Amino acid sequence: MKLPKWNFWNFGGLFFFYFLIWAIVLAFLPIWLKEQAGLDAGQTGLVFSAISLIALCYQPFFGVISDKLGFRKNLFWFVVCAALLMGPFFTWVFIPILQFNVWVGAIIGGIYLSAVFQGGVGVVEAYIERASRASSIEYGRVRLFGSIAGAVATLIGGIMYLANPISIFWFASASAAVLGILLRTAKVDTSAAIAADPANDGGEITKERIFSIFKLRNFWFLSLLIVGTASVYDVFDQQFPNYYNQFFPTTAIGTQRFSELVSLQTAIEAVLMIFMPWIINKIGAKNGLILFGVLTFVRIFGSAVATDTISLSLLRLIAAVEMPLLLVSIFKYITSVFDVRLSATIYLLAFNFAKQAAIVIFSSIAGNMYTNIGFQNTYYFLSAIVLVITIVSIFGLSNDKKRRNPVGAVQPNMVASSKM
Repeated sequence: MKLPKWNFWNFGGLFFFYFLIWAIVLAFLPIWLKEQAGLDAGQTGLVFSAISLIALCYQPFFGVISDKLGFRKNLFWFVVCAALLMGPFFTWVFIPILQFNVWVGAIIGGIYLSAVFQGGVGVVEAYIERASRASSIEYGRVRLFGSIAGAVATLIGGIMYLANPISIFWFASASAAVLGILLRTAKVDTSAAIAADPANDGGEITKERIFSIFKLRNFWFLSLLIVGTASVYDVFDQQFPNYYNQFFPTTAIGTQRFSELVSLQTAIEAVLMIFMPWIINKIGAKNGLILFGVLTFVRIFGSAVATDTISLSLLRLIAAVEMPLLLVSIFKYITSVFDVRLSATIYLLAFNFAKQAAIVIFSSIAGNMYTNIGFQNTYYFLSAIVLVITIVSIFGLSNDKKRRNPVGAVQPNMVASSKM
């Protein structure tokens, strides 16, 4: 059997250590905010809203700059250096500021955490997608390392958090150091990649080409789908660990069981990520996005009606299918329907920017609804949003299978053909 080329393992390693940081911090952040920082559900929602709001300030610039930089790693290095400060930030900075003033703490936390996560993730994913495509590597195959990282992080994270909550943030800093080493060694034959596909050259991006995105019907319907499904998915997951803990006699038992459950979920997710590119090539990226919406509705609505830990845990495992569907479908849809020279800009605007803009609104609303009407009634509301937007998207999104070109192919006329 022929072993994958070195770039496959290098790009996979970038995903692994970045999402190791992502999973070990964000999976336990709502619990940490409640137990260590002393915030209630509404204040926790405020922190997440601030993270999302400030991420909006990063994403338009990150997208355009990423497309202009092409294979250069400047923005990626910015994310890595910020992640290195995770341990010091949570040890000496965040709690004192939150205790001084929750609003100030939310803003400072939002500036920092959104640079690493909600803002930085688009930089990481767009760079590796571009580099993988130029190296003739299927993006979904290297992305599975992120799922493996999630399983590892949540498994060891539960043990580390119960032993010493602050240890997970220092572990994140150590992981960022390894991420930096892998980024330094990552190589792409840029001359060969640009010769094979001029779309890999970031130097052709103009203001007119960027603003032409906003004239595209598919851009707006894709953004709407992301707002109504992926953003609600994230809002639902923000405080789900606190809801899950209510089904157990103690918070410690619930936290440990949740850690084990998420580890199982991400392990299944990693296996499915191996096969998901083949599945999406068969059914089409549009159908993959629609199926993601359907499964998100089922999981949120089902969690509202679940009455025991077994059914609630089984519903949580649906996320193992949702994430591979979304992550593979979104890039395949963008590179099939839009001009690939603007792939990072479209991804950060239609996916990250639209999602975070909605999370800014939904996080505070959901946080207050959790406090005032309870988790179950809030879940009914969120699931209704997902269902309506998914149905609208069935008719609004174009069929990518009719437009698909080989990976990396130049599509100079695609922008014009997608106009309203």
